[in-house]
Amino acid sequence: MTSGTIRAGIGGWTFEPWRGTFYPDDLPKTRELEYAASHLTAIEVNGTFYSRQSPATFAKWRKAAPEGFVFALKAGRFCTQRKDLSQSGESIAKFLEQGLVELEDKLGPILWQLPATKVFDPDQMAAFFTLLPPSQDGVLLRHAIEPRHESFDDPAFFDLAREAGCAVVFADSAKYPCFSEQTGAFSYARLQGAREEEPTGYSPAELDGWADKARGWAQDGRDVFVFFINGAKVRAPAAAQALIRKLG
Repeated sequence: MTSGTIRAGIGGWTFEPWRGTFYPDDLPKTRELEYAASHLTAIEVNGTFYSRQSPATFAKWRKAAPEGFVFALKAGRFCTQRKDLSQSGESIAKFLEQGLVELEDKLGPILWQLPATKVFDPDQMAAFFTLLPPSQDGVLLRHAIEPRHESFDDPAFFDLAREAGCAVVFADSAKYPCFSEQTGAFSYARLQGAREEEPTGYSPAELDGWADKARGWAQDGRDVFVFFINGAKVRAPAAAQALIRKLG
């Protein structure tokens, strides 16, 4: 089977400590996205979690990025930060209707991140998955879910995610549980263990390990998205670039 495409990137593109460590000192702030998109292959957008964006904004992002680049979008907090996820339908519709289809083929997965206090409820999760549509205005959607409570380490949850075609996020985190089950048509990893004393966040040997894992996920035709998130955030761009080099 043909291997899927592996993309590596960071969370967002605005972070002052990246000035001089990733962005040239003289680079205008208005060109940071263009620069980041030309040196990486994906970006996870956190701003969509906190506020709505305009269709013009999504179109602007699309135009700033090269062919083959994708933006993963974190779903709005009103969709996932609630007691009963089965009641998220209106919020999900509003999120999907804000104009993200303007990204066109540069629209990557949508990340539905659950709070760490959210405990697995089979009926509630089954209802939530039915609220995630396969497309929006003719643009195909890919969904990834990131539970942050150990109760989700349950075959029933993985079966629900698999039936919905929703990828369960692989989170390399000292704070939250890591779920390695592959349930979607793509893989989504959020690596959160970068260290500032390592120039590339992770050691060369560790990056070799992540490259091998990404290749393994891609072997069965899955596209793979690997994001370096938090940890020593200042090292995230270097880590992503190093992984891209190792992947060839």
